[in-house]
Amino acid sequence: MSKEYEIIMGLETHVRIKSNTKMFCSCANALELAPEPNIHVCPVCMAFPGQLPVLSEWVIDLAVRASHALRSKVEKTSIFDRKSYFYPDLPMGYQITQLYHPIADGGQVQTMVDGEVKTFRIHHMHIENDAGKLIHVSGKTLCDYNRAGSPLMEIVTEPDFRSKSDVIAYLEEIQKLMRWCGSSDADMEKWQLRCDVNISVREKGEATFRNRVELKNINSFSSIGRAIDVEYARQIEIYESGGSIDQETRGWNDEKWFSTPLRSKEDAMDYRYFPDPDLPPLVLTEAYITKREIDELPIDRRLKYLNEYKLSSDDARILASDHVTSDFYEKLVQITNDPKKSCSYITTILFSIFDSHHEKIGLSDIQDRTDEIAEVIRLVNTDELSSTNSKIVIEKLVFEWGKTDDWVDTLGLRQKNDLSALEAIVDQVLTGSTSQVTEYKSGKINLFWFFVGQCMKLSQGQWNPKIFTEILNKKLS
Repeated sequence: MSKEYEIIMGLETHVRIKSNTKMFCSCANALELAPEPNIHVCPVCMAFPGQLPVLSEWVIDLAVRASHALRSKVEKTSIFDRKSYFYPDLPMGYQITQLYHPIADGGQVQTMVDGEVKTFRIHHMHIENDAGKLIHVSGKTLCDYNRAGSPLMEIVTEPDFRSKSDVIAYLEEIQKLMRWCGSSDADMEKWQLRCDVNISVREKGEATFRNRVELKNINSFSSIGRAIDVEYARQIEIYESGGSIDQETRGWNDEKWFSTPLRSKEDAMDYRYFPDPDLPPLVLTEAYITKREIDELPIDRRLKYLNEYKLSSDDARILASDHVTSDFYEKLVQITNDPKKSCSYITTILFSIFDSHHEKIGLSDIQDRTDEIAEVIRLVNTDELSSTNSKIVIEKLVFEWGKTDDWVDTLGLRQKNDLSALEAIVDQVLTGSTSQVTEYKSGKINLFWFFVGQCMKLSQGQWNPKIFTEILNKKLS
């Protein structure tokens, strides 16, 4: 490769809205994979003659929430258009979408890429109904219309991406944002989030954009990364051999790691867009829009945990990954005023308890026990409970409820901190271990932990080993 090239990418991300019904009818939304094909269909989503669409209010509610999460401007008036094209999985012969007047304009997504905060611009977000699914078997094509008419958000970015790390970090943040605001589960395995990647390559320093290639409908982060690498190399190879890139849409085969042409890249005129005559303009009030605003986003809390609470990058990422975890942590820190220990008790002790349990359980199941877990942390900080025994108490709180102090006393785990009593126990141990004391003073320093163990044994494990250690250090010095 004789020249240096850079990759330019823009994304079109399709996110299935988490409504119970489809966009314009009462059929079940395709949130899960249906047990049989064509069981969630009706005359409306199958476009029978004379059937009219009725817009779901819940779809709009979730779309507005998502717009706020994208920091977009929610338009008070948006208009539905018909995008006309023929394909077997599109029963209407057109798709209801928003081209000229989308529900949300502008916006941005901030995320961490390799330890750096980056901002990616949103061009717009519009809502549209999904097509069905084609299944190719034994030389035949089968049509499943269960997801035909299901509501989608299409989030279109500016061409701000310069590496696959940028793309994957952005998509991971989109997934968090959709879950954070409750608009979608964004599960890629269930096709609730899929992405079209528009890729062009140019020489470094070149100002103009060259023809772009759209890689269509990729639904896993790893597949997207592979597709970007292969398309980048393909375009460079063509340019190096003196060829040019056709502006086209290509399908990605992740099993064989190559793409194939699907069609030339269309412009708006190819789809014969026009306002849908069956749907009036969507008009939202300022009060409706404002009521669904979102204050803090995952990136805001993640940066707070990094910069204000001084947590590690991994801990900050985990705690800000979803609303339940972040809210639980926020409440715990508010009570304990101890960000690091609160983090540790969630990410190590609580998560470990959840993972080892045979039934699915999480922080959402113990939100009303935050005060008691905070009390565990207080007892550990005041040396009334050992870190080892604190896990026992938390397990009791998770599975059997109750009060922290009651469990500590019932299980006999409260550490005693009476200094004079502790010193008396140390004296008793040292008096009964004269030979070990002599050996320790002659250089066998590992015997120190023998003395600590004897003190704990004599105190039946109920006295504070930290104070035993301090007293022994003083007396053996």
